[in-house]
Amino acid sequence: MTPSPTADHPEPAPDGFTRLTEIDLAAEPIFLMARAAALGSSMANQGLAPFGLKVRSYSILAVACSGTGPTQRELGDLLRMKPSQTVAILDELEQRGLVERRADPRDRRSKIVAPTGRGRELYASAKAAVDRAAETSLGALRPQDREDLARLLRQVAF
Repeated sequence: MTPSPTADHPEPAPDGFTRLTEIDLAAEPIFLMARAAALGSSMANQGLAPFGLKVRSYSILAVACSGTGPTQRELGDLLRMKPSQTVAILDELEQRGLVERRADPRDRRSKIVAPTGRGRELYASAKAAVDRAAETSLGALRPQDREDLARLLRQVAF
Protein backbone atom coordinates (compact mmCIF):
# COMPACT_ATOMS: atom_id res chain seq x y z
CA MET A 1 0.00 0.00 0.00
CA THR A 2 1.46 3.37 -0.93
CA PRO A 3 1.13 6.36 1.39
CA SER A 4 -0.87 9.39 0.46
CA PRO A 5 1.10 11.99 -1.50
CA THR A 6 3.10 14.64 0.31
CA ALA A 7 5.11 17.63 -0.85
CA ASP A 8 8.26 15.49 -0.73
CA HIS A 9 6.68 12.46 -2.41
CA PRO A 10 4.00 13.40 -4.93
CA GLU A 11 1.67 10.69 -6.21
CA PRO A 12 3.19 9.11 -9.35
CA ALA A 13 1.14 8.82 -12.51
CA PRO A 14 -0.62 5.43 -12.26
CA ASP A 15 0.29 4.21 -15.74
CA GLY A 16 3.95 5.23 -15.43
CA PHE A 17 4.23 3.81 -11.96
CA THR A 18 2.91 0.40 -12.95
CA ARG A 19 5.20 0.34 -15.96
CA LEU A 20 8.23 1.15 -13.78
CA THR A 21 7.53 -1.64 -11.30
CA GLU A 22 8.52 -4.13 -14.00
CA ILE A 23 12.07 -2.84 -14.62
CA ASP A 24 15.17 -4.69 -13.38
CA LEU A 25 15.73 -2.19 -10.57
CA ALA A 26 12.38 -3.16 -9.03
CA ALA A 27 13.77 -6.65 -8.35
CA GLU A 28 16.98 -5.52 -6.63
CA PRO A 29 16.88 -6.07 -2.85
CA ILE A 30 18.90 -2.94 -2.02
CA PHE A 31 16.52 -0.76 -4.04
CA LEU A 32 13.49 -2.48 -2.52
CA MET A 33 14.83 -1.93 1.02
CA ALA A 34 15.51 1.73 0.26
CA ARG A 35 12.06 2.24 -1.26
CA ALA A 36 10.33 0.43 1.60
CA ALA A 37 12.30 2.55 4.08
CA ALA A 38 11.32 5.75 2.28
CA LEU A 39 7.65 4.75 2.21
CA GLY A 40 7.70 3.71 5.86
CA SER A 41 9.47 6.91 6.91
CA SER A 42 6.96 9.01 5.02
CA MET A 43 4.03 7.27 6.70
CA ALA A 44 5.67 7.40 10.11
CA ASN A 45 6.48 11.11 9.70
CA GLN A 46 2.80 11.77 8.96
CA GLY A 47 1.82 9.95 12.15
CA LEU A 48 4.54 11.65 14.21
CA ALA A 49 3.77 15.20 13.03
CA PRO A 50 1.19 15.89 15.79
CA PHE A 51 3.92 15.14 18.35
CA GLY A 52 6.46 17.46 16.75
CA LEU A 53 8.66 14.50 15.87
CA LYS A 54 10.07 12.94 12.73
CA VAL A 55 11.51 9.46 12.28
CA ARG A 56 15.01 10.44 13.38
CA SER A 57 13.97 12.38 16.48
CA TYR A 58 11.48 9.63 17.36
CA SER A 59 14.24 7.03 16.96
CA ILE A 60 16.55 8.92 19.31
CA LEU A 61 13.74 9.30 21.85
CA ALA A 62 12.90 5.58 21.52
CA VAL A 63 16.49 4.53 22.20
CA ALA A 64 16.71 6.98 25.12
CA CYS A 65 13.55 5.39 26.56
CA SER A 66 14.91 1.85 26.11
CA GLY A 67 16.63 1.82 29.51
CA THR A 68 20.04 1.13 27.97
CA GLY A 69 21.63 4.51 28.79
CA PRO A 70 22.94 5.19 25.29
CA THR A 71 25.70 7.69 24.71
CA GLN A 72 25.42 10.34 22.01
CA ARG A 73 27.99 8.43 19.98
CA GLU A 74 26.12 5.13 20.31
CA LEU A 75 22.92 6.83 19.15
CA GLY A 76 24.64 8.20 16.07
CA ASP A 77 26.27 4.86 15.29
CA LEU A 78 23.03 2.90 15.70
CA LEU A 79 20.99 5.33 13.61
CA ARG A 80 23.76 5.95 11.04
CA MET A 81 23.78 9.68 11.68
CA LYS A 82 26.64 12.15 11.56
CA PRO A 83 27.64 13.51 14.98
CA SER A 84 26.40 16.99 14.04
CA GLN A 85 22.97 15.57 13.11
CA THR A 86 22.75 13.62 16.36
CA VAL A 87 23.71 16.67 18.43
CA ALA A 88 21.22 18.92 16.62
CA ILE A 89 18.34 16.51 17.26
CA LEU A 90 19.41 15.98 20.85
CA ASP A 91 19.57 19.74 21.35
CA GLU A 92 15.99 20.04 20.10
CA LEU A 93 14.73 17.16 22.25
CA GLU A 94 16.52 18.58 25.27
CA GLN A 95 15.08 22.07 24.69
CA ARG A 96 11.62 20.49 24.59
CA GLY A 97 12.30 18.80 27.93
CA LEU A 98 12.10 15.28 26.51
CA VAL A 99 15.66 14.10 27.19
CA GLU A 100 18.62 15.16 29.24
CA ARG A 101 22.31 14.51 28.87
CA ARG A 102 24.17 13.20 31.87
CA ALA A 103 27.81 12.39 32.49
CA ASP A 104 28.55 8.77 31.64
CA PRO A 105 29.86 7.04 34.79
CA ARG A 106 31.91 4.72 32.54
CA ASP A 107 33.63 7.63 30.79
CA ARG A 108 33.26 11.19 32.07
CA ARG A 109 34.03 12.57 28.60
CA SER A 110 30.88 10.93 27.22
CA LYS A 111 27.27 11.91 27.74
CA ILE A 112 24.45 9.47 28.36
CA VAL A 113 21.06 10.40 26.95
CA ALA A 114 18.21 9.80 29.39
CA PRO A 115 14.51 10.45 28.90
CA THR A 116 12.57 12.75 31.18
CA GLY A 117 9.12 11.81 32.47
CA ARG A 118 7.64 14.02 29.78
CA GLY A 119 9.82 12.28 27.18
CA ARG A 120 8.58 8.85 28.28
CA GLU A 121 4.96 10.00 28.01
CA LEU A 122 5.45 11.51 24.56
CA TYR A 123 7.31 8.40 23.41
CA ALA A 124 4.43 6.13 24.47
CA SER A 125 1.94 8.22 22.49
CA ALA A 126 4.26 8.55 19.49
CA LYS A 127 4.97 4.80 19.50
CA ALA A 128 1.25 4.14 19.16
CA ALA A 129 1.20 6.43 16.09
CA VAL A 130 4.20 4.61 14.60
CA ASP A 131 2.54 1.27 15.27
CA ARG A 132 -0.56 2.49 13.40
CA ALA A 133 1.63 3.63 10.48
CA ALA A 134 3.31 0.20 10.41
CA GLU A 135 -0.10 -1.46 10.43
CA THR A 136 -1.12 0.61 7.42
CA SER A 137 2.19 0.13 5.64
CA LEU A 138 2.39 -3.61 6.27
CA GLY A 139 -1.33 -4.30 6.28
CA ALA A 140 -1.15 -6.48 3.17
CA LEU A 141 1.21 -8.90 4.93
CA ARG A 142 0.07 -11.81 7.05
CA PRO A 143 1.29 -11.74 10.70
CA GLN A 144 3.80 -14.54 10.00
CA ASP A 145 5.12 -12.63 6.98
CA ARG A 146 5.62 -9.54 9.19
CA GLU A 147 7.56 -11.59 11.71
CA ASP A 148 9.67 -13.10 8.92
CA LEU A 149 10.30 -9.66 7.44
CA ALA A 150 11.39 -8.26 10.81
CA ARG A 151 13.70 -11.24 11.38
CA LEU A 152 15.29 -10.89 7.94
CA LEU A 153 15.72 -7.13 8.30
CA ARG A 154 17.42 -7.62 11.69
CA GLN A 155 19.84 -10.03 10.03
CA VAL A 156 20.64 -7.45 7.35
CA ALA A 157 20.78 -4.46 9.73
CA PHE A 158 22.83 -6.05 12.50
